[in-house]
Amino acid sequence: MTDSAPQDLAAALPPAMIEAARALARGELQVAAPRPAATVVLLRDGAEGIEAYLLRRTRTMAFAAGFFVFPGGSVDPRDLDLPDSAWAGPPPEQWAGPLSADDRLARGLVCAAVRETFEESGVLLAGSPGEVVDDTSGDDWEADRLALLDRSLSLAELLRRRGLALRADLLRAWAHWITPEVEPRRYDTRFFVAALPGQQRTRDVGGEADRVVWMRPQRALDGNARGEVAMLPPTLFNLGELSAYRTVEEVLAAGTSRDIRPVLPKILVGDADDVRFLLPHDEGY
Repeated sequence: MTDSAPQDLAAALPPAMIEAARALARGELQVAAPRPAATVVLLRDGAEGIEAYLLRRTRTMAFAAGFFVFPGGSVDPRDLDLPDSAWAGPPPEQWAGPLSADDRLARGLVCAAVRETFEESGVLLAGSPGEVVDDTSGDDWEADRLALLDRSLSLAELLRRRGLALRADLLRAWAHWITPEVEPRRYDTRFFVAALPGQQRTRDVGGEADRVVWMRPQRALDGNARGEVAMLPPTLFNLGELSAYRTVEEVLAAGTSRDIRPVLPKILVGDADDVRFLLPHDEGY
């Protein structure tokens, strides 16, 4: 965690989350078990510095409706069984430590990161050793993306049919956040960072998002402060950290040696104006 991370994270909390925190304090809330999930901060170098890909979830979504988020989602059970023949780069056992997971879950988390990135941006972090898919814009790729979304196709099946392998070497582990206990839908989320492959382009894929943007981290933070870009605390915090880097190469280099520890935020509420969003290093946690 760096000094550049935003500090007033309580201001980003939705009113419903604050009310749930009050219910939890009264012993009226049953805590849900978190589901393993993966999120990818897709990055590119812009004219004024690095830019992150963000999508705004539709207001009909059950979780984070109307908020800007990074591509991501829950681990599909089939992600856990991606065969070694469809894997290129550091093996799952090398990911287990940074991801605080056993080898099988580490495999599933990396697979989910690649799958969700393709589903929600049209970018596929796959290819052969030393090469990356250069174009995923055709109608055949769109059909595959939709099949992944409706779960009629697994990532392993897509890769096998196209003679490709997941490129684990294009990802770096970045952070690990667990949804606060006050939320009815909870996720045990590993954050990754990755560079946009040179020849690929993101596209507005619709579905769960009604808007997609490339935005400099600091600009996103400023937009949030003005009430224009709604984001949950983990998104804000990670953008705050990323705002300290000048290039994508610097981010990826930093990702090779991150000290990643699970972060379970706590929300403490007093009177109407006393709401605190506490992280493990905060006084009173």
